[in-house]
Amino acid sequence: MQPKQVKLYIKPYCPWCKMAMEWLNKHGVTYTAIDVIADPGAFEEMVKLSGQTRAPVIDVDGKVLADFGPDELEQFWNKLTSGRG
Repeated sequence: MQPKQVKLYIKPYCPWCKMAMEWLNKHGVTYTAIDVIADPGAFEEMVKLSGQTRAPVIDVDGKVLADFGPDELEQFWNKLTSGRG
């Protein structure tokens, strides 16, 4: 499955964000990384989507996962690709 749009909201110093980007890169997922520290509007958008201020937050075609590590990302992705997400 290749989603139409994947947005990854990150904080540059966040180790979980780095792991999320590494996971997406390893699996060949095309995504847009959005630095919520550099862009206050993006921070507000992330909070609106997820209800929290922690990163990373991923938005895959409207399906949102917030404050996660690689294991949670893999489970989320597997549900999406199996059509159960």
